[in-house]
Amino acid sequence: MTYLLDSNVFIQAKNLYYGFDFAPGFWSWLNMAFEQSQIHSITAVRNELVQGNDELGAWARARKDFFQEIDAPTTRYFTELSTWVYNNNFTQVARDSFTASHADFLLVTYARAHNLTLVTHETFSRGVNRVKIPNACQALGVEYTNTFDMLRQSQVRLVLSE
Repeated sequence: MTYLLDSNVFIQAKNLYYGFDFAPGFWSWLNMAFEQSQIHSITAVRNELVQGNDELGAWARARKDFFQEIDAPTTRYFTELSTWVYNNNFTQVARDSFTASHADFLLVTYARAHNLTLVTHETFSRGVNRVKIPNACQALGVEYTNTFDMLRQSQVRLVLSE
């Protein structure tokens, strides 16, 4: 299984449970999994991450190859996802913010085009004020999961060295 990572995977890991200072094993695993073609993300996510003047921004700046460009197969799903967004009961603001230039939109269409499992901490919601990644994934038939399930499915073990 190959995974496509949302920006919140990186941000929440850095801020909450896998800080660079005390959990470097997580970041090492990301590097290793990328080298083995198990995970990556897209340039729109990188663009969000490099705005920060912190360790995560530096990490993303140093790993340009980790983040894929949007390609022709991805653009084939733009109309399908846009149609779904506009045919549902989302507010106009929610619809307008979820456009082809929005990272979430691009993540879902890229995952669909390349048969990837999208990793995010967003959860499915019946709300109308924001288009959530899991809702869009379900609409396009894209599998999604969270960081912890990705780590379990990948049989990652973050253990202290002895």
